[in-house]
Amino acid sequence: MSKLKVAVIGCGSIAKNRHLPEYVNNKDVEIVAVCDIVAERAKEFADLYKATAYTRYEELLANPSIDAVSVCTPNYLHAPISIAAFQAGKHVLCEKPMATSRSDAENMIKAAQENDKKLMIAHNQRFVPSHQKARQLIENGEVGKIYSFRTTFGHGGPEGWSADGAESWFFKKEQAFIGAMGDLGVHKTDLLRFILDEEFVEVGAFIETSAKSNADVDDTAVCVLKTESGIIGTLAASWSYVSKEDNSTIIYGENAILRLEDDPVNSLVVQYKSGEVVKYELGGIQTNDSGGQTNTQVIDQFVNAIIQDVEPAVLGEEGMKSLQIVLSALESSETKQIVSL
Repeated sequence: MSKLKVAVIGCGSIAKNRHLPEYVNNKDVEIVAVCDIVAERAKEFADLYKATAYTRYEELLANPSIDAVSVCTPNYLHAPISIAAFQAGKHVLCEKPMATSRSDAENMIKAAQENDKKLMIAHNQRFVPSHQKARQLIENGEVGKIYSFRTTFGHGGPEGWSADGAESWFFKKEQAFIGAMGDLGVHKTDLLRFILDEEFVEVGAFIETSAKSNADVDDTAVCVLKTESGIIGTLAASWSYVSKEDNSTIIYGENAILRLEDDPVNSLVVQYKSGEVVKYELGGIQTNDSGGQTNTQVIDQFVNAIIQDVEPAVLGEEGMKSLQIVLSALESSETKQIVSL
């Protein structure tokens, strides 16, 4: 079978550290094009991967030989570029958050269906081994009834990671729309939905801009969430964790407490009611400090879905539900009301 011809639109840090290296490592893929509005950046990656450089995504999408694209642009462009890609007959892997409004997310899903193409959202936390194992333990009843949880994702902010540093689009409302909640919080809304295998029905949130003087988006958020069966817990997303990144989740159940990515060595620690403690060394979560050496599995899952013609691992509908919780949290913070989903 001939290789899948892919293009990456947006050559910032997520493309550089995740999408491009993971496409290169997939034997079924050939990177044929890259696009960035910064011509030097596009050329740099085109040279590196022996691909064609574009500065306008419309021109890239007009290339009939391209089968699939990764959309790695600022948030506000996710929907328009994805929809244009579907209309040009391409499959799309879109970075999170998938869009900046529910209607945009719905239009992306619709465009994928109308053009009979795959849409996958790059929610990589679902593929982290500790998260997969926790979902399994809950699913098979080992943890018993789940009572509550707390999850957090925080680091020092995008300036340490983004290609544009302190000038990054992440800090600009017209390009990012949401700050830490869109960058980090949406990872956790998606992860909780995945692990608990339940939808959230109510959200309350306090969302502030307290740490970044150069931002007109949120940089610190704390949310309280409730699922359909009554599991309640907190979600914190922040760019104000000035020292070590925190990407941990703790789940409190009837028979055990699950500590995920909370211990530097054991990615999952299960503390049973009986006093027994089981530690799993499953390999860590991808961090911005790991230099992109870990495989997030996102690319492999996306490529496999196209080649095998199966549903992608993270559907557009899933991305939309995880986005909706973030949008509702913003609404809650503004209205000072609990928002029902």
